[in-house]
Amino acid sequence: MFIEPNRRRESPHLRTGWIEVICGSMFSGKTEELIRRLNRAVIARLHVTIFKPALDTRYHESNIVSHNANATPSVPVSSAHDILDRAGNCDVVGIDEAQFFDDKEIVEVCNRLANDGKRVIIAGLDMDFEGKPFGCMPQLMAIAEYVTKVHAICVVCGDIANYSYRLTPSREKVLLGETDSYEARCRRCYNLGEQAGSKEWVYENSAGM
Repeated sequence: MFIEPNRRRESPHLRTGWIEVICGSMFSGKTEELIRRLNRAVIARLHVTIFKPALDTRYHESNIVSHNANATPSVPVSSAHDILDRAGNCDVVGIDEAQFFDDKEIVEVCNRLANDGKRVIIAGLDMDFEGKPFGCMPQLMAIAEYVTKVHAICVVCGDIANYSYRLTPSREKVLLGETDSYEARCRRCYNLGEQAGSKEWVYENSAGM
């Protein structure tokens, strides 16, 4: 479990911020972990502001909501630069579904926030439905001081899952959806596609496929 570094003893003029990235597949608990860290910051009496892409209205227009239905208020923004305008004097900035922001903008914004002394906590998908690095996430992971990869459970075989398998025929890179559109899968079941779980022999012979 991630434990926050304690930098409160530093003089304000020497204090620097940092960036934390929480990444993983769908249904891995990214937003749940983001909310947990933000709640701990609130308990520590820090000023917290949370942002999410305005296009993500799956559960709620403004709140960020985990798959376990835990929710916390946030500020929907259309672009990453809007975060700079609204972050104000907060101590901690939370950003959910970061993969939907413009690659260059979100990296620049997060660096500026951290350089201004803010703790920046980011959650996002590290791979798209094709198993490729998703948008800005590789760059954010590269500049972050702390990176946490969380895992889901494969719905086919019960193993550790780190892939988001799309259940619909759409090839659009951004397709907002939940259990009707995606499921978490391990590497083997992801690569087997529609054959996954159909016959036991498929798994016995998958090494040779």
